[in-house]
Amino acid sequence: MAYDEDLADRVRELVGREPGVDERRMFGGLAMMLRGNMAVVIRGAGGLMVRVDPGESAVALAEPGAEATVMRGRPMRGWVTVDPSACARDADLARWVDRGVRAAAGLPAK
Repeated sequence: MAYDEDLADRVRELVGREPGVDERRMFGGLAMMLRGNMAVVIRGAGGLMVRVDPGESAVALAEPGAEATVMRGRPMRGWVTVDPSACARDADLARWVDRGVRAAAGLPAK
């Protein structure tokens, strides 16, 4: 399944201003990388996968449309999957993307 090109364009608008941003196809979607660290992934299954500070995971998971990211049956610490409906509004998308960029910016460059 291909990722949502419109959502990818909206995310590009938000992260394009950040220095060190790169895009890579992975996980059946499009990952936005910040200095070599994934920040946000536009998922092939729809919606987003967003890096979050592990200390803020509970707050992020309490938001509507958010759930723990699970890959190959294992939860991924520090990641939240966001339903397409929870990032349809520009303000909601900006909040999620900002959260992912902040979490990735706090990591050492790869």
